Amino acid sequence: MRSSTQPKKTSQQKVKEHRERLRAQGLRPVQFWLPDVNSKEFKEEAHRESLAIANSPTEADDQAFIDSISDFDDSVDETR
Repeated sequence: MRSSTQPKKTSQQKVKEHRERLRAQGLRPVQFWLPDVNSKEFKEEAHRESLAIANSPTEADDQAFIDSISDFDDSVDETR
């Protein structure tokens, strides 16, 4: 427990110490920037691309290829 004579740690100090503990465990921070799937622009582009694929003359072959390389576990009961 912290004595009343010691100043409280700032958020910045707490974060620094937390990161130091993680680094001591052999971890390192990594930052990922991903598309905002909730943005109007993303949704419009995803829709445009899905329509282009669905209307492609090679759609059936394309889907067969995706199915062939996908890792499906047929033993999973999908009714759960």
